[in-house]
Amino acid sequence: MGGMEFNKIMGAAIMALLIAMLAGFFADKIVAPQQLAENVYKVEGVAAATISGEAAAPVLAADISALFATADVARGETLAKACAACHSFNNGGPNKVGPNLWGIVGSHHARLGDAYAYSAAMKASSDKIWNNEGLNQYLFNPRQAVPGTKMAFAGIKNDQDRASVIAYLNTLK
Repeated sequence: MGGMEFNKIMGAAIMALLIAMLAGFFADKIVAPQQLAENVYKVEGVAAATISGEAAAPVLAADISALFATADVARGETLAKACAACHSFNNGGPNKVGPNLWGIVGSHHARLGDAYAYSAAMKASSDKIWNNEGLNQYLFNPRQAVPGTKMAFAGIKNDQDRASVIAYLNTLK
C-alpha cells in the first residue's frame, strides 16, 4: 500500500468523524430537550424531584390511629407472611436477613444488640421506641423513616393494611 492510499484512508476516517460531530451538534440545536415541570409518571410514596434537582418535602404516612379500631389482626397476619422471607415472628425464633419481630412493639430500635447486625442508622436510633406511630412511618417508607436502613422494602402504602399489620405485631407478646 502506497503513501497516497494511506492518506486517503486517514482522510476518510477524519471526514467521517467530522461529519458525526457536526451531525450531533446540529441535532442538539434542532431538537433541544425541555425539562418537565413535574414527573409524568408519579410513584406513590416517593418524593418527586423538583426542577432544581432538590428533593421535595418527604411524604409522611397518614395518621392511622383511627384505623386501629377496625384493624383486622388475621389480615395483618396474612399480610405479614410476605415479611416472613426476611423476618421470623415466633418467640425465640431465629434472626434471618432481618431480625425476629416477636415483641417488637414497645421495644427499642436495634433491640437485639449484637445478636443481629443492624445498620449504623438503626443503631444510631436505638434510643427510640417502636410504638404504633413509629411502626406506621417505618412500614410506610422504611428508607425515609430511618435513612440508611438495610431494609430493602418499598413499604405498605395502603393505610388499612398497615394498621392491620401493626395490630398483628401488637399481638406478638
